[in-house]
This record gives sequence, structure tokens and C-alpha cells, in this order.
Amino acid sequence: MSLKSKTFTIDTSYYIVITRKKQTLISFLNIRVIVNGKEIYPVRHGERVVISVERNNPKIVVTDGYHFTKPLELVYHHLHVYYFKIICAIDDTQLLAGCGVLALFYLMGFVTGFFILKLLSLFPILYFLFLYYINRKEFIQIQAV
Repeated sequence: MSLKSKTFTIDTSYYIVITRKKQTLISFLNIRVIVNGKEIYPVRHGERVVISVERNNPKIVVTDGYHFTKPLELVYHHLHVYYFKIICAIDDTQLLAGCGVLALFYLMGFVTGFFILKLLSLFPILYFLFLYYINRKEFIQIQAV
């Protein structure tokens, strides 16, 4: 009876799986993931991107060219796969609520004639513009799944 020697290969590569959340504001952006400041991977709407990383502790950044996230360093201990979802700071319910508040205050100001109500209707727009232009680092976010 002879014993055959079997060789086992250990997979030392690590994986990052990234998808986009279906949101209205993020659907207009051209999202890309940058790994270790070198490799750029586009993340299209409705598709997931599987990134293979050979060494441990990669740093990832998500950007659309104007907005960017803080660098996220991944440490692989027991798991060899990280799952992430790219989200926008303004989700669809906030966008809908902001449009509703805008319409409500403007119509109330139009019917009553109070200028202050028309002025208050601009606050949702100013808040969204603040998040988009001033608070750029938090407009696009990486969320662990």
C-alpha cells in the first residue's frame, strides 16, 4: 500500500467586494475605488466589483473625482473577504422629505403672503448644497455589509 503525497496550495490573496446602493443622488456619479493609491476600479450601477489584493493591510478610497472618503485600511485576520456598500449621505427619504418641506413652506408662504415662510422653504436646498459642496468628505461613504 503506497501513500501518494498530496500538495495543498494555500490561497494567500485577499478580496474586497464593493457594490453601490440604489440611491437617487449617487446614481448620477461616476464612482471609482482606489486601492493602495495605484489601482483604480470603476463601480457601475447594479454591478459588484471583486478586487483581489495580494498583501495584507490595503488602503481603499472611494471617489467620484470631486468627493472622496477617508482612507480605510483593511486588516485581514481570519476572514479573507470584506464586503462593502457605497452610499450617499443624503438617502432617498431625506431627499423626498426635503422636497416636501420645500413645497409645503413655499405654498404656505404663497397662500398667506408671509415672506418668512418662503424664505424657510430654502433651508432644505441650502442643507443639501452644504453636504454636497462644503462637507465633501462625508457625501460619499463606505458602509460594511
